[in-house]
Amino acid sequence: MENALILIVEDEPEISDILERYFEREGFRVLTAADGEIALSHHQRLRPDLVVLDVKLPKLDGHTVLATIRQRGDTPVIMVTALADDLDKLHGLRSGADDYVVKPFNPVEVVARARAVLRRASGIAANKVLRVGRLAIDPVAHMAVVEDGENRIPLNLTRTEFRILEYMAGFPNRAFERGEIVDACLPEGDALDRTVDSHMSKLRRKLDAAGVGELLNGVRGVGYRLGDFG
Repeated sequence: MENALILIVEDEPEISDILERYFEREGFRVLTAADGEIALSHHQRLRPDLVVLDVKLPKLDGHTVLATIRQRGDTPVIMVTALADDLDKLHGLRSGADDYVVKPFNPVEVVARARAVLRRASGIAANKVLRVGRLAIDPVAHMAVVEDGENRIPLNLTRTEFRILEYMAGFPNRAFERGEIVDACLPEGDALDRTVDSHMSKLRRKLDAAGVGELLNGVRGVGYRLGDFG
């Protein structure tokens, strides 16, 4: 759960700001969206670890956003509503929500519920290893290895390098813009394109040393791509 990325989807700025502060205080990274369309764009590009999703939203409501997220995968979702209605709650859970909170809520409780949902999700995903060619990435163990027959060559990666590799491995062969990589993997400061290039250069050297440098490539005019083209 360390550094988990939380997407808060809430059109009331005061509530969004409060949740953002509480999550950041507990060590989470946070993205926000004020409507359903922006939420889905963030979800597709940045793969948050958990979504806190209001039901009543501009453009696309929370149930529509949840349905689309479920079509894409199993990102944990906590739905938020102002309606303390059991039928509404059941509808959300049957649509695939992992938990449900009703306004007004205590932000401390929301963070606690998020931790519980993330723990459950980590248990479910314990055996989900990302593979790109001979490269295997275990997000739970926070390890990346290159498989060479019966041998496994561990990669000595920094935390940022591991984030980048894990993020790109979730979408093999896709071209990523530098700005996407900054938003998803280097949100702590004002990272620049050349910062991304520096991380990529170091990561490529480590992959080269393990015999799989061909997996990471620059894409002219775009950014970078991780894939197996052999």
